[in-house]
Amino acid sequence: MREKILRNLEQNSRIELKDLAIMLGEDEATIANEVAKMEQERIICGYHTLINWDNTSKEVVTALIEVKVTPQRGIGFDMLAERISKFNEVTSVYLMSGGFDFMVLIEGKSMKEVARFVFDKLSTLEYVLSTSTHFVLKKYKDHGVELVEKKKDERMMVSA
Repeated sequence: MREKILRNLEQNSRIELKDLAIMLGEDEATIANEVAKMEQERIICGYHTLINWDNTSKEVVTALIEVKVTPQRGIGFDMLAERISKFNEVTSVYLMSGGFDFMVLIEGKSMKEVARFVFDKLSTLEYVLSTSTHFVLKKYKDHGVELVEKKKDERMMVSA
């Protein structure tokens, strides 16, 4: 049942508990208790609204930064990941396999602001060996949601 609750909340975090209970064939109190338990256990870590900033007047620059680091003895990558996570610009930090150690996602108001973050804050951290920044040019799908409207084919039909 937990997985079904999570799948439904992942698709629509605004769903009413009574509607979720009906969909899952359970009573509302049972669903409410399960959701509360999963919040306490940090299985459910928050509720978010997915915004397509391209459809607003606000300029948002998103960058993915590959970071190579030297892991610290006894604690590995965790302390450095925690430190990187504290920066306001950072939206996500992932430990990765491959040619780099972390993938850091950040948002800024401009490319200059993102660049300033990289050279003033991120690359100056102790144990950071190198960074490689990639700017997002366009988002097509985010968190399972397609962001680009399909264009209607307005060509006239040709008949023989």
